[in-house]
Amino acid sequence: MDKPNNPEASTIWGGRFDAGPSEVMSRINASIDFDRRLYAQDIRASKAHCEMLVRQKIITAADGAAIAAGLDTIVAEIENGTFVFRTALEDIHMNVESRLKDVIGDPAGRLHTARSRNDQVATDFKLWVRDALDALDTGLHDLQAALIDQAERHSASLMPGYTHLQTAQAVTIGHHLLAYVEMIGRDRSRATDCRKRMNESPLGSGALAGTSFPIDRHFTATALGFDRPTANSLDAVSDRDFALEYLSLAAILAVHLSRLAEEIVIWMSEPFGFVKLSDAFTSGSSMLPQKRNPDAAELVRAKTGRVIGALAGLLVVMKGLPLAYSKDMQEDKEPAFETADTLALCVAAMTGMMRDIVFQTDRLTEAARASDTTAVDIADWLVRERGIPFREAHHVSGRLVKLAETKGCRLVQLSLADLQSVEPALTEAAKAVLDVETAVQARTSFGGTAPTRVKEACADARKRFLGGKDVKQ
Repeated sequence: MDKPNNPEASTIWGGRFDAGPSEVMSRINASIDFDRRLYAQDIRASKAHCEMLVRQKIITAADGAAIAAGLDTIVAEIENGTFVFRTALEDIHMNVESRLKDVIGDPAGRLHTARSRNDQVATDFKLWVRDALDALDTGLHDLQAALIDQAERHSASLMPGYTHLQTAQAVTIGHHLLAYVEMIGRDRSRATDCRKRMNESPLGSGALAGTSFPIDRHFTATALGFDRPTANSLDAVSDRDFALEYLSLAAILAVHLSRLAEEIVIWMSEPFGFVKLSDAFTSGSSMLPQKRNPDAAELVRAKTGRVIGALAGLLVVMKGLPLAYSKDMQEDKEPAFETADTLALCVAAMTGMMRDIVFQTDRLTEAARASDTTAVDIADWLVRERGIPFREAHHVSGRLVKLAETKGCRLVQLSLADLQSVEPALTEAAKAVLDVETAVQARTSFGGTAPTRVKEACADARKRFLGGKDVKQ
């Protein structure tokens, strides 16, 4: 039979309990093994709360000074590795408070006046997610810089563009890479929106109903960099929308990284041979000496599952919870912590690969020429120069493609006589549009793949996303 554990834990719950929890209860209930990551945010919020208590004359200035000094001591202990985390005290909040009592004595007991662990953890976790969003934005900024640098370098380099993974039209490498710059830009925008929306302070909401003490929630909100205090104490302690939104934008970002990783894997395969990665981001085979495997890209692709799983897991945790706080919500932190670590690694790996990657431009140009990617250009010429309706012109172009297949050649290799056998209105000028470079240069519509447009888009992207700065390394 499970025996009661050390009764020390009962002291944190006050006089309601006579004995400590069972050993199994201690293990399932404790979160200190993972929520110790909140120590900096917890102590920062505690110092703001303490300062407010002093300003409002709820505690004395002497007690406030002792508490602040004690918290500084605890930060130093944690950061130099001498702090002893105790499972019996459940979480980072009680570990800090208990140690504070060891350091300064009775004044430590006044710190928890007018707050609950419910509003305390909501505040700490918001601060942590906010910090995670800031760190993520820095990493994404550098990834965009690496993509833009490559796009500028290859603003006129040809490659095949695909739909359904079938060669569709020729594009430039720069145009292709800028598509990911835009994706990452939306990811950064979502992070900014999330940060703005979550930037309300739960501190002072108490367990669920607020407090009878004359606290100043606007002061603590400002002190912690929040825009305002939360408007409803019930919502404040039971809200984890900010974590769900963080995991949601993280999942979308991870999907974007996975799509780029998938392209790298495809491009590195021998049938494609479009790119090379150095030893820094590849591995070999324990059996096959000739192999060079794109393991970094494959792992970025795989880790997307972890991020999506974290979002799904927390959604399931929250879906059936009544107001206000339930201990289920302790399960919110591990998925967020793991997601932050996973994203940081994946973004760094992708940034490294984008700086390391070498595009095999001769092979890419050859692939762009290999299929009849300019078939639509014949149709466009007929519409533009002869006024033929596009559907009719499309039919003409299709018959020309079929003729080339019958002759065992590419569309561009058909003679003028061949072209005119299908449509007499075609001329040498029409034949000229079948050249791949000509076709690409002609796509000058805004957002198009023409090298002139790509160069403009690179400059615009550098201005919009990087503040006009280069981050070459």
